[in-house]
Amino acid sequence: MDKRVASAEAAVANLRDGMTILMGGFGLCGIPENLIGAVRLKGTKDLTVVSNNAGVDDFGIGLLLVNRQVKKMISSYVGENKLFEQLVLSGELQVELNPQGTLAERIRAGGAGIPAFYTPTGYGTMVAEGKETRDFAGRHFILERALRGDFAFVKAWKGDRWGNLIYRKTTRNFNPMMATAADYVVAEVEELVEPGQLPPDQVHTPGIFVDAIFQGAQYMKRIEKRTSRKAIG
Repeated sequence: MDKRVASAEAAVANLRDGMTILMGGFGLCGIPENLIGAVRLKGTKDLTVVSNNAGVDDFGIGLLLVNRQVKKMISSYVGENKLFEQLVLSGELQVELNPQGTLAERIRAGGAGIPAFYTPTGYGTMVAEGKETRDFAGRHFILERALRGDFAFVKAWKGDRWGNLIYRKTTRNFNPMMATAADYVVAEVEELVEPGQLPPDQVHTPGIFVDAIFQGAQYMKRIEKRTSRKAIG
């Protein structure tokens, strides 16, 4: 039951070229910073990364793009990364864009054992090209397939050595569903506590979904795009 590993580097020891990784986070909030750094150091190539965002040029998944370690991105919002745009336009990076809710549901379905589902989102647009469509009660739907990964990297606020996790505020975004939708799930946490210290009714991801856990360090928690306005009065 003790799922602790010594470090992020130890957690990605079995990661191989060509694998698919689900990476939690929304923008730069709740991203697995230590695990991304470990993949960068390991140098694993030809990865397919499933993430709502693609990081920024010098942080998050952007670090893997700089190293040309990512072959394909399955994402929703990628507008804050100029390198991402350059790699796509040059043909160096494949991209599969999803409406945000569709991406979330594809991952949730993957974790629930549902192979595919129908959604009206995207019907009549480029999103629907090449996909099966059906009419239900006079409304058009497209078939979307579930998503699963070889690995899932999630970041939580607190966890115990059994793998139970609590996310804090906005970090409870794509992390919980990704923790259910991969063959091997690694959690990095800000605080690692003993079993029994997490209130059971506050646990967001039960330990049964988690294969490895470690306490991360030196979190930068950067803001993807800082905006401000002049004070009034």
